[in-house]
Amino acid sequence: MGGRDRDHPTRGARLAAWLPVALVLAVLAAAGLVLWLDPPASPPEEEPAAVPPPAGLTVQPLVAPDPVAEPASGVPDPGKVRRALAPLLRDADLGPHVLATVAGLDGTLLYSSGTGSATPASTLKLLTAAAALETLGPDHTFATTVVDAGPRRVVLVGGGDPLLDRKDVTRLARDTATALAATGRTRVRVDYDTGLFRGPEVSPHWPAGYLPDGVVAPITPLWIDEGRPEDGFGRVADPAAVAAAAYAKALARAGVTVLGPQREAAAPADVAELARTDSLPLDRIVEHTLATSDNEAAEVLARHVGLATSGDGSFAGGARALLRVLDGLGVPTQGTTTYDGSGLSREDRLDPDTLTAVLELAASPEQPDLRAVLTGLPVAGFTGSLTERFAGPDDQGRGLVRAKTGTLSGVSSLAGIVTDREGRPMVFALLADRIDLVDTLDARAALDGATGALAGCRCG
Repeated sequence: MGGRDRDHPTRGARLAAWLPVALVLAVLAAAGLVLWLDPPASPPEEEPAAVPPPAGLTVQPLVAPDPVAEPASGVPDPGKVRRALAPLLRDADLGPHVLATVAGLDGTLLYSSGTGSATPASTLKLLTAAAALETLGPDHTFATTVVDAGPRRVVLVGGGDPLLDRKDVTRLARDTATALAATGRTRVRVDYDTGLFRGPEVSPHWPAGYLPDGVVAPITPLWIDEGRPEDGFGRVADPAAVAAAAYAKALARAGVTVLGPQREAAAPADVAELARTDSLPLDRIVEHTLATSDNEAAEVLARHVGLATSGDGSFAGGARALLRVLDGLGVPTQGTTTYDGSGLSREDRLDPDTLTAVLELAASPEQPDLRAVLTGLPVAGFTGSLTERFAGPDDQGRGLVRAKTGTLSGVSSLAGIVTDREGRPMVFALLADRIDLVDTLDARAALDGATGALAGCRCG
């Protein structure tokens, strides 16, 4: 027979039968979404804390839970630390210049090897993080603002928020449109102000290929997504101009007619603020910077330290300020030379004692403002730049080492904190800066193995 089976209706019949049901479900779903997005507020007397328990039921008071482990404490035996570590640092893959310092949290020197200073690579970010927290405080935020510069002009002012993103800029544009509408304005020119920082946007102490190769963006107080294009690959040539263009587009989408192209120009003094967005607190920015080894964020933080201490928001001003702040904290800085805040310069030099002193301070109960230096450290085998390291099933450092990584061609370093098998904490800094390129991965594994040996040591 050529006809359809009557027990299997046609597609059109099935659609007609289900269409009313689908419409009803859509209405119900929309109503539920509204309730979910904007639930009705509960009367104060119905808030959980205000509702008494039922008659006959005794509610136990909330108490702090017992700790899941004993606090790390004690000072390891220097001889046992040396026996655990020294043979591993003689690994030929590390090259001929290896510096190491291991100390207790109280500053007791447990092991030292090598002389002089070495290229630190990104372990330098520990100095930048500590100086920023000490200078500005962990709750400090950075504001990106839009100011009213006349009847038909607004200025987007970069405030040095290292993590400003496209969502932030879109929100700024919407808030600006609302503020303009309140004064009856719908047509404005958009300018942008990058005057917070000064000096070159690219360090003269960086290799010339960093910028064209997309290693790092030009350092400016105004950008979105740290100068990355929308596809996330590489860096744009003019991050501030790209940020201003994105803001202007968002402003147009919000109903404001944008007049002409965006121009870089200083904002007038003492004018009204139309909109603003504030960054995350500084301690959160520091944690992000250390966990992901964020070069751009570190450079911005160094410039903020320079601005706060001397009014000099440049590469040179930031580098000088880092050492001044650390000197004030009592950190030994002999042998230290800094040209940036990220460690990208191959001309930077550090003594490992400087790194361990910073870590000791961050762990000190007397320096709670510096704690993000420790909480931002990647966890071996689990987070940040150590996610893919310490990956072996028998690796003793996995989960027990927290460390800042440092990597340049021919350079590998680790600096952080570890507890031994008996719960004794140590800070360490291991720097190797004459590694053959063919040994790069093996050298990195050698440093992982060395710090893993500290984790596996019964060093009491």
